[in-house]
Amino acid sequence: MAATFASPSTVVGLGGTATSMSSPPMKTRLSSGFLKSGVTARNPLRLAGACGGKFTCFERDWLRRDFNVIGFGLIGWIAPSSIPAIDGKSLTGLFFESIGAELAHFPTPPPLTSQFWLWLVLWHLGLFITLTFGQIGFKGRNEDYFKY
Repeated sequence: MAATFASPSTVVGLGGTATSMSSPPMKTRLSSGFLKSGVTARNPLRLAGACGGKFTCFERDWLRRDFNVIGFGLIGWIAPSSIPAIDGKSLTGLFFESIGAELAHFPTPPPLTSQFWLWLVLWHLGLFITLTFGQIGFKGRNEDYFKY
């Protein structure tokens, strides 16, 4: 049985001709009605792009970071979150107060029932929503997305 696998066998391919398995493989060229004759298919990821020879799918500055948005967004969130609306206390005040209470017993982490987690999530959720809308509004206005 091992002798049958070791001997060269004949395989009939798509072209209908018999080829021997022991012959060296031939380089095949692609042909199509969409490609001109003599053109080989190229991998677009191997082509040198305009970015210094690197192919990138995204723009270099996809975030389009602007420090104006961060500054105004932080001020735009701290101002309304400092209004005393929760039993005469502000969200920022409650959050900073809970930080101080948890730092009083520093090596021990805050328990899951601590109010610290509630104020942490609410304060940061509001900050990130404000920063997101600030980025959309500031960049939209600079790039004329909003026309009056």
